[in-house]
Amino acid sequence: MEFSEHIKTANVDDVVLRQPLQPPVRGALCVTGHHLLFSDRTDRGSRPLLLLLRNIDAIDKSSVENLGGYSSLLSNAGRTDRISGSSGTITIKCKDLRVFQLDIPGMEQCLNIAHSIETLSSLDCVSEMYPFFYRPGDRSLKDQWGLSSPEKDYAQMDELHDKWRLSHVNRAYAVCPSYPPAVIVPKNIDDGILVKASKFRQGGRFPVLCYYHRKNGMVIVRSSQPLTGANRKRCSEDELLLQAVIDGSDKGYIIDTRSHQQAQQARMMGGGFESKSSYSRWKRLHRQMERGKALQESLIKLVEACGDQSDNMDRWLSKLENSKWLSHVQTALSTAGLLVECVERDGHSVLVHGSEGTDNTLLISTLAQLIMDPCCRTLEGFLALLEREWLQAGHPFQQRCSHSAYSHVRLQQEAPVFLLLLDCVWQLWRQFPLALGFSELLLLRLATEAYSSDYGTFLCNSDQERSVLGVKEKTHCLFQVLLRPAARLQYVNLLYEPTELAIWPSVHPQSLQLWRGFFLRWTQQNRHLEEAQEEIRNMVIEWSKLTLS
Repeated sequence: MEFSEHIKTANVDDVVLRQPLQPPVRGALCVTGHHLLFSDRTDRGSRPLLLLLRNIDAIDKSSVENLGGYSSLLSNAGRTDRISGSSGTITIKCKDLRVFQLDIPGMEQCLNIAHSIETLSSLDCVSEMYPFFYRPGDRSLKDQWGLSSPEKDYAQMDELHDKWRLSHVNRAYAVCPSYPPAVIVPKNIDDGILVKASKFRQGGRFPVLCYYHRKNGMVIVRSSQPLTGANRKRCSEDELLLQAVIDGSDKGYIIDTRSHQQAQQARMMGGGFESKSSYSRWKRLHRQMERGKALQESLIKLVEACGDQSDNMDRWLSKLENSKWLSHVQTALSTAGLLVECVERDGHSVLVHGSEGTDNTLLISTLAQLIMDPCCRTLEGFLALLEREWLQAGHPFQQRCSHSAYSHVRLQQEAPVFLLLLDCVWQLWRQFPLALGFSELLLLRLATEAYSSDYGTFLCNSDQERSVLGVKEKTHCLFQVLLRPAARLQYVNLLYEPTELAIWPSVHPQSLQLWRGFFLRWTQQNRHLEEAQEEIRNMVIEWSKLTLS
């Protein structure tokens, strides 16, 4: 496809850019197939604005009778003449929550620019997105992709080999389209049983190993809901598979991320849950977690509250509470804590699932591993954890992150589950500032990259889709870039002190805070906080150099 056919006006001069925390500036605007570029034509040496169009969530258009009022604002830029005539203003709202305005001379040019932005920012064809065109000079497409694989993980854990095996039953994604080609399963369960068990689980997501706890040999497995239906169907192969998971143990726990009522309703629709009679050695625990539309609407309300300019604290706090975002954070952390209690304290294996098993299931399993396992708390370990539990395990990034909080498009599959995970990790990072080996900057970078990126890491909805499109062969890997020496200095926690202990988060309301670094990212107050943090970071770096010398 030729991107030029969507660009009615490519260049406009005398455009005024108004963005947060900076004075308005006049310059030239350029629209390309993937970017919006604004360059200041004065001699002030300000950095040009280069915005990936995929980062644009919504735009609003308005008309202005004349531009005469700009002269006083822009006199420092060397423009004291008055420009009159019709014009238009485009307000651009980004997925990273930045909002800025472009005042464009001439309504026709304004409408053309707006049309081009709207079209190019909403193209759905993955192979036409910028990661397939991005070619940095210091990287090669032949560089290693990713950090982990089921084969590598299995080979590195000798403790698994007695009771667990690596299965290639999903070779060519024939059994489960959202699983990787290789999975880790109980050793005494053959592939024939796995195939039959997959037909009893939604989307073919039969129970697979996601974590082995070295301290006591207990495991976390995850899956989707069983398809028991209204007739309470059974599957002997699924029962045999779960029996093998807790072989030698008196019982295991099933943590269902739905309420009991929701699980009952799902059974009427063909889904369901594991019955006590068929899974007698498993105890089922229900922990309701919101998902889908409810979670997306919570984000929208939170962002609206953060954009409130009224300076009324009571009103702001009321909006924050009504968004229920921190309640979702609390529920996620407390459910993960329950999972850790089952494995770490009680010494029992756990199966986690909700409905599809691609959202809250992954959220809980990830947080639990971060709480329990010190290997997951390093920079490399955390990125490998995300790759294992979100990319390989089939979180549908393309659907969930298609739009953010500002979009005018009717909600479909969007849900900020990954953003909720990063917020929960930030809460852990804040409560245990020495226990995590990465910085807040890493979490902010990941939150931005998940919605729009130069890299192919978060493209598509599954490993199968990435394989079909050749993502690993045709795009660059974000995680490898984050680990390069030039980048890792800003993403590591310089105060990191490894601990073998579990880090149990407090989930009391007073212990949880709004993630200001993300949600108030473009406010003056947060800018001062960032400057202070950067100064502290520089002091720590200098102190480290003196200590080493």
